[in-house]
Amino acid sequence: MNETVAKSPPAQSTSSKYNPASAAMRKAALLYNPDSGGRRQKRQAELEAVMALLRGAGVEVELMLPHSASEAQAQVERARHSGCDTVFACGGDGTIHNLVQVLANTPLALAVLPMGTANALAHDLGLPMNVVAAARALLHPVPRRVALGHVRYRDFAGTPAARFFVVAAGAGVDAHLFYKLNAGVKNRMGMAAYHAKAWHLWFSHSMVRFQVEHREAGSSDLRRANVTELLAVRIRDFGGVLKELAPGASLDRNDVRLILCRTASRFAYLRYVTGVWLRRDWKVKGIDLVHSDRVWCQLAAASNAAILHQPKVYLETDGELVGTLPAQISIAPDALTLLAPR
Repeated sequence: MNETVAKSPPAQSTSSKYNPASAAMRKAALLYNPDSGGRRQKRQAELEAVMALLRGAGVEVELMLPHSASEAQAQVERARHSGCDTVFACGGDGTIHNLVQVLANTPLALAVLPMGTANALAHDLGLPMNVVAAARALLHPVPRRVALGHVRYRDFAGTPAARFFVVAAGAGVDAHLFYKLNAGVKNRMGMAAYHAKAWHLWFSHSMVRFQVEHREAGSSDLRRANVTELLAVRIRDFGGVLKELAPGASLDRNDVRLILCRTASRFAYLRYVTGVWLRRDWKVKGIDLVHSDRVWCQLAAASNAAILHQPKVYLETDGELVGTLPAQISIAPDALTLLAPR
């Protein structure tokens, strides 16, 4: 996988850059994550129905059952070399995230079957939340060639690392939520686990400030902010309560929509989320939204003695906890073919 960060042009639509090879699905691999939300027996029946549907439409289908992220990525590589033109991500946004690391900058198309907890990308693409209905909607899809977010950061061993993201990347409060959220509880309780832990953190979490420098899309000027939370969002519709979390975000742009929380006020956070929930377009003091194509995040400078006691600021990409600051976020344009319903 090529992890070189390409220079980003000013924000513009990329939806017209279709990949003709993906227009007619001929051979597809279905990658199912058995740890995604839902009961296994129900999911197995849904997968069998999807495979029957695809085969009835003349598509050659292979089901793959990876047991880890690395195994999933290896199976995508195998599918690519065996002549597959489409890879179905049968799971949630975490499953999609793992597959994007291999599908980025290739001609393979990514199709989504919503079988996870949040299914944010599926909501944004306008897919039915019923798995078989989603597969039926993708039999004659609209291929969309879109940009991906790209982030460089430190993994938990302190080693430089890099990842693509398709939904969002976050540092600060939201990443701390994923740090505290137990995977087993998440699988048992689904979105209820997120909401319960979010309320707990709202009352108890001690917010850590960090430095952000960002370049607004279409400009060479750099702006700086001292924040407690940064979200770099690529999609418009998250579905559920947080349907339009970052108004102005879109997969059809070559940038991210930044939510910059300069405040440590819990009530400002709550007011912003309430506005999202009520679909109210109001401004909250200390919370800014801007379009940007390059962002730098780092902890504030500290003395050698203070560094030993400096708290970590965690980083998440597409809901997956990946590491800590410092981090750099940029855009890889024209990087992925997504299949969307007509």
